[in-house]
Amino acid sequence: MSEVALPEVKIPKVGFVSLGCPKALTDSELILTQLSAEGYQTSKTFEGADIVIVNTCGFIDDAVRESLDTIGEALAENGKVIVTGCLGAKAGEGGGNLVKQMHPSVLAVTGPHATQEVMDAVHLNLPKPHDPFTDLVPAFGIKLTPKHYAYLKISEGCNHRCTFCIIPSMRGDLVSRPIGDVLKEAKALFEGGVKELLVISQDTSAYGVDVKYRTGFFDGRPVRTRMLELVQTLGELAQPYGAWVRLHYVYPYPSVDEVIPLMATGMVLPYLDVPFQHSHPDVLRRMKRPASGEKNLERIERWRAMCPELVIRSTFIAGFPGETEEEFTHLLDFMREARIDRAGCFAYSPVTGAVANEIPGMLPQEVREERRARFMKVAEEVSAEKLRERVGATMQVLVDSAPALGRKGGVGRSYADAPEIDGTVKLLPPEKISKQLRVGEFTRARIVGTDGHDLVGVPV
Repeated sequence: MSEVALPEVKIPKVGFVSLGCPKALTDSELILTQLSAEGYQTSKTFEGADIVIVNTCGFIDDAVRESLDTIGEALAENGKVIVTGCLGAKAGEGGGNLVKQMHPSVLAVTGPHATQEVMDAVHLNLPKPHDPFTDLVPAFGIKLTPKHYAYLKISEGCNHRCTFCIIPSMRGDLVSRPIGDVLKEAKALFEGGVKELLVISQDTSAYGVDVKYRTGFFDGRPVRTRMLELVQTLGELAQPYGAWVRLHYVYPYPSVDEVIPLMATGMVLPYLDVPFQHSHPDVLRRMKRPASGEKNLERIERWRAMCPELVIRSTFIAGFPGETEEEFTHLLDFMREARIDRAGCFAYSPVTGAVANEIPGMLPQEVREERRARFMKVAEEVSAEKLRERVGATMQVLVDSAPALGRKGGVGRSYADAPEIDGTVKLLPPEKISKQLRVGEFTRARIVGTDGHDLVGVPV
């Protein structure tokens, strides 16, 4: 009996580019998961793709330029392009859509967290395969991060109206995800091998405010939609897997005090990413920030009293409109007194549509850049001093890179180091020949020195 040759089925291929912050990355992961569930093949390149999706960033001018350039490159190389993300919600001259004005030939434009609208555009321009293999998609979806860590987005949007920020105009007011859905995703990620879960949002401290902290359900038990209960349950889910839970974008509200004891007991990492932005009360008022500088210093002292191991990372803006030399000096003094472990700083950059552009006293670009440089000098001095205090300690390190099973060393991170934004632990070759390092696993390391923003350790 002769074999019958089956016709070759061409699987439609979607090229995908993800730009911007971790919140945009989680949007990309949702879209990629849906594409894979419907049987599409996905790729990080334009080559051979039937269509290209570009997830854009529109926060600052440099990000806008990068996004528009990437769209242009995709159009030149492929021709069929769908645009999504924050830039897709940005208005151009005369109130029209900026992307459509700059690149009128794109097939469709959507704003952020718009998975269904993106899929509708894909279906219209590249019909989905006849027989999707949904069982081939893992329960935790498609991830763009390494297998051993993942971002968990708990909400969209923001209720604040900071004068330098246009995120609410692009992503809207705060919308908290149902706590049952968040915890279900977290459990699937841990079961899938994730060793570090990074909790992200625009305002993690405000989780549940929009739904009045209503009670949801997970595994048949009630859980309030609130940061404390969320973090506590995430810690409980992580424990059987020996996994880390790391908190990002935590506004310094008094309610954060309730979470610090969970860090002191090891339920979650003693690490807070708090976007202070400035210290002087007058600058914070012009920024319309939700907390004053004096209270922030008191809070930091209280947090460290409860949890001495606490590491704080933050971001600041130098040269905000109207900032005086006295106000800037106040910020430098705050940095020295607060001893922020990890700090980044932006020279104020006017963003189209931001209220801050209308505030009197716009400083010359060279003054803004000079203040940023002065800030970073102080920040690096503080960080270097705190790193030196680690020398001699033995720390748990999550291995990110280990060529040849670490025989020549590797690179990892301690609890004080979030991926891609903080430092690393440079691992020297193990003293014991039998000692091996594996990516995605933990090792103990004795800290023997520092190297710039990084620690140097010997696996033990």
